[in-house]
Amino acid sequence: MESSHVTVLEVDLKSLLHNLHYFKSKLSNNTKILAVVKAFGYGSDATKIAKYLEPEVSYFGVAYLDEGIALRKAGIQIPIVVLHPQKENISKLIQHQLQPNIYTLSLLESFIHEAQKQHLQNYPIHLKFNTGLNRLGFTQKDIVKIASALNNENAVKIVSVFSHIAASEDLNERDFTLKQIHAFKNSYTEFVKLTKQHPLKHMLNTSGIINYTQEAEFDIVRLGIGLYGFGNSPNETKKLQNVFTLKSVISQIHTIEKGETVGYNRAYKAASTIKTATIPIGHADGLFRQLGNGIGYVYIHNQKAPIIGNVCMDMIMVNISKITCNEGDEVVIYKNQNHIIQLSKALHTIPYELITAISQRVKRVIKK
Repeated sequence: MESSHVTVLEVDLKSLLHNLHYFKSKLSNNTKILAVVKAFGYGSDATKIAKYLEPEVSYFGVAYLDEGIALRKAGIQIPIVVLHPQKENISKLIQHQLQPNIYTLSLLESFIHEAQKQHLQNYPIHLKFNTGLNRLGFTQKDIVKIASALNNENAVKIVSVFSHIAASEDLNERDFTLKQIHAFKNSYTEFVKLTKQHPLKHMLNTSGIINYTQEAEFDIVRLGIGLYGFGNSPNETKKLQNVFTLKSVISQIHTIEKGETVGYNRAYKAASTIKTATIPIGHADGLFRQLGNGIGYVYIHNQKAPIIGNVCMDMIMVNISKITCNEGDEVVIYKNQNHIIQLSKALHTIPYELITAISQRVKRVIKK
């Protein structure tokens, strides 16, 4: 159903492409890119982004089955890796030609069994090794059993073996990261020795591309938050273009007399006469409740307007006493990366959480 919400998220595809090319400039021409479009494309529009980027990348990565199915239904043809598949979804995964990340022996055995049952040959799968993130993945001790499951087995084909760096953006953790890279290389070498297969290998995410290409560029990189304009460091983010602009309008303007209160629980009490603007966006749209009471701010005519009182489910109120504006005027909720970063810091979180929290009821407007 088409959204009639006047609050909209503008997604700039040209900026997205600029960011992709920026990261490509750091890589060898032969390095493949897996573009991560999970969580609705980091809160944007995964299908529109995937259609736009398909000629530019080798793979797409999603977290769950339904995300992959949505891309297939949108007409995406290139390989799609499902990074967190579940046993109960194996048959649907195969039905939609999605490639699973296999991370346990039981999942590997279940997938092989289903592939054999369907008389498949060389169905592409990926293996993940845990080298220190301790989230998903095999350990080096599992390789003998992996090899046993794969030897003389042609129902599946290992396309890639990969791991995930725990702190690629934190150079204070460089020693730990280098240990992870070393552990992954050892696991890969043993895997090749025991299976006689030579799949592609990959380890780098956005911050990994920035900090560890010399040590671990390998065959593929997984580009996520960097596509969307964040380099996980001020210097890198400055080189990227803004992809997200969240906008709304002023619904109503009020004059609040000294002593009057604004919003639920009378959280704001006017110390003098002020003017406020009510804006149709709230915590149900992904604007965190903690941004109320002067913590967060929006832009009206390029001037900051602090949020006063508690953020409501569908509305916020902002102080416009020093801003000349009218009902119906544009309000910018997220202006650029720096604005999003500042709001993230105020919430003691990261930009990932803010941008992926934008509700699906907010209309997406795609700029090309």
